[in-house]
Amino acid sequence: MFKRSANNGELPGPSMPLRVRIVAVLLGLGLSSLSVAQGAHDTFRALLRSVQEVRGEVINDDLGNAEFDAIPFASEASTSRFLSQATFGATQSDLSTLVGTSVSDWLLQQFSEEPSDYLAALDGYQAQLPFLILNPWNRQATTFAFWRHSITGDDQLRQRMVYALSQILVISNAGGDALTDYPEAVAYHQSVLTEFGFGNYRNLLEAMTYSPGMGFYLTYMGNQKEDPETGRQPDENYAREILQLFTMGLVALNDDGTLAGGVNDPDSSVELYDNHDITGLAKVFTGLDRRVSRAEAKNNPEAPEVLNSWREPMVVYPAKHAQNEKTFLGLTIPENTNAVDSITLALDQLMSVASVGPFLSRQLIQRFTTSNPSPAYISRVTQVFNDGRYTLPNGIAIGGGLRGDLKATIAAILLDRENLEPEAPNTFGKLREPVLRFTQWARAFNAGTVTPEYTLELYDLSSVSNYGQGLAQHPFSAPSVFNFYRPGYVPPGTDSGAAGMTVPELQIVTAETIPAYMNFITFFAMASTQHADLAVYREIGGLTGVNFDPELARTSFLPDYSTEKNLADDLPALFDHLNLLLAGGALSQAAVDSFIDVVAGVPVEASDDWRATRVGLAVALVMTSADYLVAY
Repeated sequence: MFKRSANNGELPGPSMPLRVRIVAVLLGLGLSSLSVAQGAHDTFRALLRSVQEVRGEVINDDLGNAEFDAIPFASEASTSRFLSQATFGATQSDLSTLVGTSVSDWLLQQFSEEPSDYLAALDGYQAQLPFLILNPWNRQATTFAFWRHSITGDDQLRQRMVYALSQILVISNAGGDALTDYPEAVAYHQSVLTEFGFGNYRNLLEAMTYSPGMGFYLTYMGNQKEDPETGRQPDENYAREILQLFTMGLVALNDDGTLAGGVNDPDSSVELYDNHDITGLAKVFTGLDRRVSRAEAKNNPEAPEVLNSWREPMVVYPAKHAQNEKTFLGLTIPENTNAVDSITLALDQLMSVASVGPFLSRQLIQRFTTSNPSPAYISRVTQVFNDGRYTLPNGIAIGGGLRGDLKATIAAILLDRENLEPEAPNTFGKLREPVLRFTQWARAFNAGTVTPEYTLELYDLSSVSNYGQGLAQHPFSAPSVFNFYRPGYVPPGTDSGAAGMTVPELQIVTAETIPAYMNFITFFAMASTQHADLAVYREIGGLTGVNFDPELARTSFLPDYSTEKNLADDLPALFDHLNLLLAGGALSQAAVDSFIDVVAGVPVEASDDWRATRVGLAVALVMTSADYLVAY
């Protein structure tokens, strides 16, 4: 079951202090390549063949055929691994109920789940607030909703897709401006992603274009036509970013993601557009603004109509829309074309560019399965993206048949042969991003009351200086439109970087963030929220006007370790359990032996406290190990 070892199988010796040992393991992450041992590949191939032999099937390497339907849920290890990609983490119930079932049935069930809605969640929080603007709970309400949806929501696949799309179509409330003060804007943004997450990307782009949050963040809200007398020109920000970040990128791509001008030769790359195209496209996005006047918004910031203007699409003010001819990307929109028609024509033109498919397919692959997908993997997903249809292993076709179908695309990503059986296992995998580590912990151990409003440690995760702990990643608080990390990031000074591999998540791994994450996950793993300082929460309750409930502060995010406590006196069994639940069976035997040595140092006592201490320590050790942090 134990497949690979960190640092070439050499772990810090048992005499080293616990913190030093964890740091040493984590630091090894940045020094070694993102890799998967050949043993994992061989194990999966053996499993695949055994399933086929039991069924009396002909062994076939085409992982898109129906005979492979049970493979993702063939064992507890494969189930855990698949769910770590498709959800916010496997639960213990998942491992007991999904093994041996059909992945096609699971996907169809997930596609049909009722969506978790951000605006409804925001309404629930705001109903408790006597005043809104500058209220700490109000400002954090959208993030609070994220933790609830990701940890407790039944629509796990949809919410993972929403999270992935939010890292491409980025807006951020980290600027301390309107998007901070009005969570309605971010909640609406997320609700749009939720509505179209299994729809068509073209339709999603249109909804995003009218989003007030996007309009404010990319500065085209209130964008006006040119004025020859004053020299005013339309704001180009959204035009630039919808080209560079939301659709096609900077240069032409083949369907497999390689540069169209040559085999990844930057000198032969073909630029897709120039400043003339940006200028022409910018005219399209003039005349959009909120339904309320600027004066009304300024004078009555908490008026219902002002608040509602952030949670509904922007409208067109015809007098502010450019009526002259608009030329870009080989398309000319005639003069006097209204704003709505201009936007429709523009988005259709953007989606027609061949590079859109591979550009988006690669990024979605990175968000779900592997940081460095092969050209063949990208090509297969691009074909599904372009075709708009995908046939599940059970023979059921999904997708609307139009270019950009996201339901078909995510199925293709998760069920691709490179994901189920990596062709190059030593380069396949991804660094688990910090947010997904925490959600996995909460789901794995059935965190009791998911009340982030009563958990100060979740208020500011972008900074690691807060309490000396943090994730360096806070939902909806990216430092820029480029997200927390760039999809093309190649980490310098690493074996991965030397091999030219992209590992986006390593961009936020530093000497500061490593111990911050260690402290963060150890805090929760050791059930430390039960010791919350109630005086602080009473103060927050006074600021928010919320009727303070001390029970919620002390029970927030408490893990249920009942299963694990029963294994506390059998450490090999405990780590075997944690290995399956958290790491999909990826922990090396060398790592487990080292962990057992550490946890065995917690003495067996007459009370039950030693069991909880052993379990919490074991969980922290697993979740700070390189074997866990590099998922494959």
